[in-house]
Amino acid sequence: MTLLIVIAAITLLVILISKVHLHAFLAFLLVALLTALALGIPAAQVVQSVQTGIGKMLGALVIIIVLGAMLGKLVAESGAAQKIAQSLVNAFGTRYVTWAMMLTGFIVGIPLFYNVGFVLLVPLVFSVAYQIKLPAVYIGIPLLAALSVTHGFLPPHPSPTALVPMFKADMGLTLLYGIVIAVPSIIIAGPIFTKKLKYIKAEPLAGFRPQLRDEATLPSLGLSLITALLPVLLLVASTLFQLQQNWPPHALQWIQFAGEPAIVMLLSLLIGTYTLGIRQGMELKDVMLKYTDAVKDVSIILLIVSGAGALKQVLEDSSVDVQIAALVKQWPIDPLVLGWILAAFIRVCVGSATVAGLTAAGILAPIVLAGGVNPQLMVISIGAGSLFFSHVNDAGFWMYKEYFNLSMKETFMSWSLMETIVSILGLIGVIVLNQFV
Repeated sequence: MTLLIVIAAITLLVILISKVHLHAFLAFLLVALLTALALGIPAAQVVQSVQTGIGKMLGALVIIIVLGAMLGKLVAESGAAQKIAQSLVNAFGTRYVTWAMMLTGFIVGIPLFYNVGFVLLVPLVFSVAYQIKLPAVYIGIPLLAALSVTHGFLPPHPSPTALVPMFKADMGLTLLYGIVIAVPSIIIAGPIFTKKLKYIKAEPLAGFRPQLRDEATLPSLGLSLITALLPVLLLVASTLFQLQQNWPPHALQWIQFAGEPAIVMLLSLLIGTYTLGIRQGMELKDVMLKYTDAVKDVSIILLIVSGAGALKQVLEDSSVDVQIAALVKQWPIDPLVLGWILAAFIRVCVGSATVAGLTAAGILAPIVLAGGVNPQLMVISIGAGSLFFSHVNDAGFWMYKEYFNLSMKETFMSWSLMETIVSILGLIGVIVLNQFV
């Protein structure tokens, strides 16, 4: 009976978001309350359970997500992203321009949230397309594949960042494993797959054609790269340092402190405030205004994440999560594959990668916490599943279609197929890497 209640709850969540078009936060909140009552949690404790879930989820994430949004905004507004893109295109030349765009999406996509990265970088795609006379879709898909993979696989993006504490995974190892799996995924779904798309001769709408900044006003390539990649560099360095076994206790404490994701993001933002802000002639108050805008951009994501936390807490307080974990353990299927399947199913039904990842994680958290499953790889497996087959219920599908001025068929054959490829390759990468770690 309890399993049927959970299935009904997930079904209701899908219907409220995809059919009724209720905001995801409201849908999560309503489903959490109804599920709590249906599972027998006393009415006097239901609201407390929901509030506890929201608090626990945001308490672990709000610093990382907000600071990540601020850094991404700075990289965008300072012209650092434009500088990285132009420099890579110039270095690779016309023949390997798709590889340049893939690297641009990967580097810039690490600090930038997906929607911001899309709006910022797609005009650069159009600029390059006009300059070298190649189809915009052919050039754009490698960049968008890289943006999607960073969004689904890598911290500090919302879904993988939220899953790390839920599974008690290590942020640095998750990032390392994510990069190992991401690289072949974006190569195949980017420069290799896009060769099949040269026939799509779409003409982007005039309103989306780029208005780029003057080259003289852009920061240097070195500053742009270092600042954009600083969170990755610091997390990887901290992880590698901690793998050394001969540190004195006091030194290890400081290394662990410096490697905390919140500290990493704070240090990265403080350094970026100088390198891409004050050093480039910005007033500090102007930089702070950009950070305020960044918080507005990410507020909706925080609400969705908190709603998922409420539903997770309800499942935990009713002990249903333990029952589900015991049941799933009897299924003849690898938990890593199951995580991907659940996330992919919810993604197809709901459209939101973040909702898909968080919902699947809430169901599978007890299995991971019980041991026997690599928590870092589970984060990536669910992240990969959450990217599966973007279609008409996903805002990204329509952004891509309208920006590139494509037909529905062309959108399915390029965008939806690319998202499916990175999702399946992500699962394959998880399965292979699981044999070695």
